[in-house]
Amino acid sequence: MSYPYGQPAYPGYGQPPPQQYPPQGEYPPQGQYPPPQGYPPQGYPPPQGSPYPPQGQYPPQGSPYPPQQGGYPPPQPYGAPPPNHGYGAPPPGPPPGQYGQPPPQQGYQYGPPIPPPSGPPTPATLGYGPPQIIQWDATPDAQALRGAMKGFGTDEKTLIRVLSTKDPLQIEAIKSTYFRMFSRTLEKDIISETRGWFETGLVALVRGPLQHDVHLLNSAMDGPGTKEKVLNDVLLGRSNADMQAIKGAYRQTFHRSLEADVKGDLSMKTERHFMIVLGANRAEDSAPVIPQAIDQDVMELYRATEGKVGTDEMMVCSILSTRNDNQIRAISHAYEQKFRRRLEDVIKKEFSGHMEAALLYQLRNAVDKYMHAVTLLEDSMAGLGTKDHLLVSRVVRYHWDRQTMVNVKGAYQQRYRKSLASRIKGETSGDYQRLMLGCIGEAV
Repeated sequence: MSYPYGQPAYPGYGQPPPQQYPPQGEYPPQGQYPPPQGYPPQGYPPPQGSPYPPQGQYPPQGSPYPPQQGGYPPPQPYGAPPPNHGYGAPPPGPPPGQYGQPPPQQGYQYGPPIPPPSGPPTPATLGYGPPQIIQWDATPDAQALRGAMKGFGTDEKTLIRVLSTKDPLQIEAIKSTYFRMFSRTLEKDIISETRGWFETGLVALVRGPLQHDVHLLNSAMDGPGTKEKVLNDVLLGRSNADMQAIKGAYRQTFHRSLEADVKGDLSMKTERHFMIVLGANRAEDSAPVIPQAIDQDVMELYRATEGKVGTDEMMVCSILSTRNDNQIRAISHAYEQKFRRRLEDVIKKEFSGHMEAALLYQLRNAVDKYMHAVTLLEDSMAGLGTKDHLLVSRVVRYHWDRQTMVNVKGAYQQRYRKSLASRIKGETSGDYQRLMLGCIGEAV
């Protein structure tokens, strides 16, 4: 991510800058929620021979959701031009070198050959690359945090104000400054001074996105049962650079191979699906959408599902785990155009259990990243009792990129006709509530 969980074409999101349609039919990145003044003039049709429309912007309030086919406008900023990476931090550095080992060989070669990546690799998102020194003085924040926890009682509002508004590089600067000034560890002090989901949220913030991810993975596989939704959240839809960083940090933190731990926790074909994911062999975001390759993938998916007795699960897993978001979006659209059925419905019919949930996650995340984030947030709050561990981890994940959070809030309003803030208020209370609201950019 520029900032985690996003693509740099919406500041912080990982894809190259939006373009008009190049000759090879490349998709522009997804739109934003909602455009500031309706749609700009049309006139960006796909090139001849490329039947796939780009991911659209969310229409202005009151328009039906979602926009369907046609020449969607290129993405516009939401309100004023957003900062490059949110929070005013310097741009991310090159892909990680200190964590990842050389990418493993493709473990499972199913389906058509992966198109060769074109252009530069997608850079690691902010917080996943090599450590960076930033020109920013963390001393006032380190002093404020120590003052908030020193002596009798805790000043929770100061903890929220300081920690919910920082980017990953600033968090690292605060931690090192805190230790240098007070010979104390910020995370340990927070654990000793706070309780409950408020503590869980603060610890997630202080760990930063990469360490938060690897601790989530470890706890999801620790003890009986696997928290499958946590594995999906952390591992699916990630760039190759981020995946290598996660694998390296997991080994560095827990002295075990992430692949070995995942193998021990998943069964049969779901394990093989996640081995493909952990192979970090996705097409880079810069790889183009080539209509012939899309049509080939569509036919492979059909022959693996509806076009045969039984299902070739690994073909479907391979395609959705090795294509980039633009390619998956094109595949989804072309499948529906050709067979008059949504690919999502085919997956629901042909799969079940964790594999079904993982494939739907990969598909929905590529087709509409923001609306998918909204459904994940709602899932953590819907039904009897709030699934607080999911609410905390998902809110913290999206908050690292301020522009992503703006778009997620806009999408939530569009989908549910209420604000994300009001929904969180209805499900949480006290300092935990104030921390979650601070993370989504509300005044607390």
